[in-house]
Amino acid sequence: MPLQSHQTTQEKTAVKKTFVSDLQAGNVLEHEPFLLQDAITRKTKDGRDYLLGNLRDKSGQVTFVYWDVPEYVFRWAQPGHIVLVTGRINNYKDSLQITITDLNECLNPDLAAFLPTSSRPREVLVAELKDIVGLLAEPWRALVTQLLLADTVFLHQFSIAPAARKMHHAYLGGLLEHSLSMANLAHTLADHYPHVNRDLLVTGALLHDIGKAIEYDVAQGFSFSDDGRLVGHIVRAVVLIEQAAHTLDAISDEDLRQLIHLVTSHHGTLEWGSPITPKTLEAILLHQIDLLDSRIQGYFDHLNDDVSQNDWTAKASPMFGTELRYPNDYPRSSRAESGAADHE
Repeated sequence: MPLQSHQTTQEKTAVKKTFVSDLQAGNVLEHEPFLLQDAITRKTKDGRDYLLGNLRDKSGQVTFVYWDVPEYVFRWAQPGHIVLVTGRINNYKDSLQITITDLNECLNPDLAAFLPTSSRPREVLVAELKDIVGLLAEPWRALVTQLLLADTVFLHQFSIAPAARKMHHAYLGGLLEHSLSMANLAHTLADHYPHVNRDLLVTGALLHDIGKAIEYDVAQGFSFSDDGRLVGHIVRAVVLIEQAAHTLDAISDEDLRQLIHLVTSHHGTLEWGSPITPKTLEAILLHQIDLLDSRIQGYFDHLNDDVSQNDWTAKASPMFGTELRYPNDYPRSSRAESGAADHE
């Protein structure tokens, strides 16, 4: 039986009290909220439907089984929903598993309790964004202000979105953190290399992934929105930038063309999703900055997710395809705490 979205009278609100990292065999849960990561319907030998899948919060994930599922649950329980779980923790094949006895939908959850979150507070990131925008010359300052700061609803979307679903900055606030890091690197490289249009490069760093604020559905656990599936963040970014530029009527056609080239070429190659390859100094720099920041953060994200107490990670990095060595001065406490708390 397919899982379908449906409003139910069983909805409740709840405060997160127990995290996956706290679970022990024998524990009993009562209306404890978790993110439903995935679920499949299977049949028992006598033909009854049951659910099997994974629940998660910011500290990790745990499998579950739900026997004797009420019909109404099948109508609304789908991946990405926050659910209220009643059940018992058991050992199953050397791992913990929740045997669910009741499942309800949770209203108005605090997403930060269920999804990995930037270690930097949102208000700090937004303040840094305003500082960087304030350093831009016109018309770039007006353009970025119009796109990122003027609309508080969009600023909220931009400031909580992830930069990616898995590989790097895959947490609440990751998109803004990544964009700020790239803008700071852009300033550094504009000092280092001659003939760089600093304001164009910094603007490109701030806006290159603006479409991801719409591409990802944060409320559904970083899944793709319809816009993300049908349009994509590069095309959406171009549309947003052109709309803002035409509203302001202060940016020249050539400046707009240069900025759009940065946005459309920042993936670097056609194979990586760019419709065109970098052909200007700023576009080449932006692609390399994007690559550098995503790779270095991907390195640290893998370390933070790892549980090894040795000099090498226990698992191969999906980004680099190999185990990674820890820096000599990398604090062991971060491996245990930061990975579980912030970047699981």
